[in-house]
Amino acid sequence: MLKKLSSVPFHGTAEQEAKLKAVIEANKHDKSRLMAVMQEAQGIYEYLPIEVQNMIAEGMGVSLEKVYGVATFYAQFSLTPKGECHISVCLGTACYVKGSGDIYDKLQEILGIGGDECTPDRKFSLTACRCIGACGLAPVLTVNEEVYGRLGVDDVEGVIAKYR
Repeated sequence: MLKKLSSVPFHGTAEQEAKLKAVIEANKHDKSRLMAVMQEAQGIYEYLPIEVQNMIAEGMGVSLEKVYGVATFYAQFSLTPKGECHISVCLGTACYVKGSGDIYDKLQEILGIGGDECTPDRKFSLTACRCIGACGLAPVLTVNEEVYGRLGVDDVEGVIAKYR
């Protein structure tokens, strides 16, 4: 059995489950539709927690390992929820040499989560990316669509405070 990857409790609704079951029912006779079902499921739940992966595996008649393998192979799938404020820190070369690794570490410390995790209240999530195309502003992070550049570790608290 695969373990849960998120510390955020799963709170799927009956409506979400009904939607997913309808998608599975429409596709269960064609195993080649597994990825399409997973995409629909992520659209319904916003991520693919282990509970949803189990529903897909059982409904499509494939192993949980197969579903998990697809979910972890393709970058379009997320196994953890995204927060209301999704923070992405650029760890590309220009940003990294100017200290983005330290900024990433500081964010993990402040938020109490690791990379690719979400706070239990789903307020914040944190990921790393390789380049957002703002190398002249290095180091850079984004909160949702807002870009913050020329940051230092001491600036991190202020950025977070704007969203608390």
